Amino acid sequence: MSIIDSRFIIKQGYMVKRSQNKRVYTLVNFKKRWFVLTRRHLIYYDDENEAKRKEKGRVDLDRVHTIEAAERFFSNEEVGIEGDFYPFLVSYHHDEDYTLFLLALRDFDRIYWILAIRNVCAHNANVRSYFHPAPWNGRKWTCCKNNTKLTDGCRECDGWLSSQESSPSKDSFKENLSNKENCNSTQSSPIMPGGGTPGTPSAKQKDKQSTPRQKVVVALYNYKAIETGDLSLEKNMEYEVIDDSQEHWWKVRDSKGNIGFIPSNYVKEKELLGLQQYEWYVNDMSRQRSESLLKHEDKEGCFVVRNSSTKGLYTLSLYTKVPHPHVKHYHIKQNSRGEFFLSEKHCCNSIPELINYHKHNSGGLASRLKTSPCDRPAPATAGLSHDKWEIDHNELMLLEELGSGQFGVVRRGKWRGTKDVAVKMMKEGTMSEDDFIEEAKVMTKLQHPNLVQLYGVCSKNRPIFIVTEYMRHGSLLNYLRKNEQSLCTNQGLLLDMCIQICKGMAYLEKQNCIHRDLAARNCLVGTENIVKVADFGLARYVLDDQYTSSGGSKFPIKWAPPEVLNYTRFSSKSDIWAYGVLMWEVFTCGKMPYGRLKNSEVVDRVQKGIILEKPKACFKEVYDVMKKCWSHLPENRPSFQLLKGTLIKVSQGILVD
Repeated sequence: MSIIDSRFIIKQGYMVKRSQNKRVYTLVNFKKRWFVLTRRHLIYYDDENEAKRKEKGRVDLDRVHTIEAAERFFSNEEVGIEGDFYPFLVSYHHDEDYTLFLLALRDFDRIYWILAIRNVCAHNANVRSYFHPAPWNGRKWTCCKNNTKLTDGCRECDGWLSSQESSPSKDSFKENLSNKENCNSTQSSPIMPGGGTPGTPSAKQKDKQSTPRQKVVVALYNYKAIETGDLSLEKNMEYEVIDDSQEHWWKVRDSKGNIGFIPSNYVKEKELLGLQQYEWYVNDMSRQRSESLLKHEDKEGCFVVRNSSTKGLYTLSLYTKVPHPHVKHYHIKQNSRGEFFLSEKHCCNSIPELINYHKHNSGGLASRLKTSPCDRPAPATAGLSHDKWEIDHNELMLLEELGSGQFGVVRRGKWRGTKDVAVKMMKEGTMSEDDFIEEAKVMTKLQHPNLVQLYGVCSKNRPIFIVTEYMRHGSLLNYLRKNEQSLCTNQGLLLDMCIQICKGMAYLEKQNCIHRDLAARNCLVGTENIVKVADFGLARYVLDDQYTSSGGSKFPIKWAPPEVLNYTRFSSKSDIWAYGVLMWEVFTCGKMPYGRLKNSEVVDRVQKGIILEKPKACFKEVYDVMKKCWSHLPENRPSFQLLKGTLIKVSQGILVD
């Protein structure tokens, strides 16, 4: 922990940082960090709280040679946050060149950070004239595709330094370190990001600068506050954000002046709301899940609008009973004037106007648009309340048994009589309890649409309870076996299940979290055919012998790659192997891998390079993906991020959107 005299802090706040990948084999990841800018260093920590924070790294500012706005070369899913973000870069030389890519969460934050760092570095030597606005990916520059790493940048820098002759010396800066305002007044004005020198601001400009833009969000779902300090949300109502420095819980003020914490994934910034304000918009729902949802509603004219598999486009999915019950899919197109249409005879200026038109006129569609599906379930929150991970046993009402596993019985429960949860009642002696409880604090912060949310633990009494999100259809394995007849003829839905699991695993991979027991039995199915990965990381704490091989190592043999069988070497690459076996489970609708073979026979086959046969009801392209997962050498297996892209391309190639 390092404590900095507040007099020397120029600027501080949260930003997302991309890993610098100084080692060749380091995975790319994005992490939220607390940044502190001083006269000499840009330092980043893992926590805002000064008493708890641990320094994760720093940049010597006198070594900096480039400070520029960057290209948005990554997606929200890679970064792990929703909404817009604004990247910039700080490049410096320390034995060799490194670049720190940073993501501000507002445009004006990016501008202020760039200006503040440029002010401090206004007298640096060896400032560059050209830079690469996107990173080197190991083979080529992402921005210009040049495959020579040491090539000059492809974009001209802003030229933010004024003439060195008129600038004060570095010695004068050292004399004024204790007085930030004096220091600032002696520095030359840098060029604004994107060009232009900031002059003396007018009174109106000064007022704008002193009052940051008010952030207003709109509730997408209702939320009932139960814990003291939280605030209830009413769908479609607006709230003023007071503090959004924490990722999952924001402090807001409602229209009556009440203040409290809300789950950040229940709201959307008003300026970024777009189509999300409409009941009929379902975002990234796949073709297969939209069909399942609309068929379940079974109402003529029921419809949704979803993102098309072609980026930037939208698809209307419509249920009709004429001449028989089925779902039709229509691409929403745009003409040269930017108008939207389903039939060129009926063009509108926006998608909401187009939907409204077809609510009154079928206009060439199979049916007039009538209703959208009933209120859809709200997403899980990161914990049951702000900063709550320890749950009181007495707040849980235990209901019917859902199943049992190596840890003990799982039952449905109600938290405080209102919220459905699943409760794992841990058999004593089955896990390393103290280690898990410590890890649970971190695991409640992991949040993704395709991960079963860990709400918290009841650790004050025995047995320990693990409290998670409730998934109404239970384990994927049982769901596949129970619905084999209908599912095995629906290749698209099976592939969509695999893609959902891959998305959840790509998020875990980015968080450097290894599952160790990925299989269909450890994935759960909820409403609208949503599939989520469960029990991630729990295998580390198992003490019983269900998964113990003759050598004493704990792992599920039939899902294990050679390096785990031989050396108990777990990594995200061993999860990839297990994912290939899981895909095989999905496309056989829950068959046991390797049939009735004993564990010793499975080990022998794997070590000889004999892989599982192609499932009968499986496209060749899908089986090719499985085979990539079963490469004998870990380094030849793809990452989950690459695998996700491959599977989406496969689905686009063999299925119609």
